[in-house]
Amino acid sequence: MLKSMTGFGLSKGQQNGYSVAVELKSLNSKFLDAQIRIPKNFLDKELEIRGLLTKGLNRGKVNLSIELTTDTVAVEAQEVNQKLFNAYYKEYEGLADQVGASKDDLFRLALHSPEVIAPQVIDEAAINEQWAFIQLHLAKAIEALGEFRAQEGASLEHELKSYIANIGNYLKEIEEHDPERVKVVKERIQKHQQDLSTSDEFDENRFEQEMIYYIEKFDISEEIVRLTNHLSYFNEVMAEQQSQGKKLGFVSQEIGREINTIGSKANYAPVQKLVVCMKDDLEKIKEQLLNII
Repeated sequence: MLKSMTGFGLSKGQQNGYSVAVELKSLNSKFLDAQIRIPKNFLDKELEIRGLLTKGLNRGKVNLSIELTTDTVAVEAQEVNQKLFNAYYKEYEGLADQVGASKDDLFRLALHSPEVIAPQVIDEAAINEQWAFIQLHLAKAIEALGEFRAQEGASLEHELKSYIANIGNYLKEIEEHDPERVKVVKERIQKHQQDLSTSDEFDENRFEQEMIYYIEKFDISEEIVRLTNHLSYFNEVMAEQQSQGKKLGFVSQEIGREINTIGSKANYAPVQKLVVCMKDDLEKIKEQLLNII
């Protein structure tokens, strides 16, 4: 079963006055390359998050966004020192009167003056609860991304099977052409023999040995057998339980090697045209494999 490296996963939830949204996006990459955006209270969890991504996603360029939104409970945790605020405000107001400056920004200026707003007290129990909630939705987002990848992989698998089938059909046509191809090659050699037979240095026995050598050199029966096996193995790997993008890449290289050898040995235009068609489908296969885990 193939899985694409392209995918999207989203999970949201709300409880106890806060909400969590976890969003995952992935593109193709040879390795796992994760870009992570998380709330500052959980920066120390980045390594743990990366471990979860590695375990769940394997490969791909991944963008992870975790958003934590709190309601008024968090705001109430920040107390305003009203006496100090009033003192700052009056002081700034007096200074503004002295110099004739605008008083439009006095409220904001006084509110953000030193110690007017007490630092928010970190509630470790609340942080631990939020982290557990984030982990829950991170797992759900990873699962959603995996399902998306599986759906994309099924579509890619259908395309790859069609390309492999095309190459197999072209190979059958090459097999059908092969007797005629061998005949044409022999005729070329025999014509060459006739041209040389008028020479005093012509050795018929040696020439027959050379003809056998060249016919064997141009023989593509072994390549046809190996290519048939590679095509069959490619389909077997696609059917494996785990997505095997790298293995399929290696098999496609072997397929390309046999196709190239057939092309170099062909010496026959109809076969060479079919080789070009096989190469075209193989390039499409290689392009799609770049997005397979």
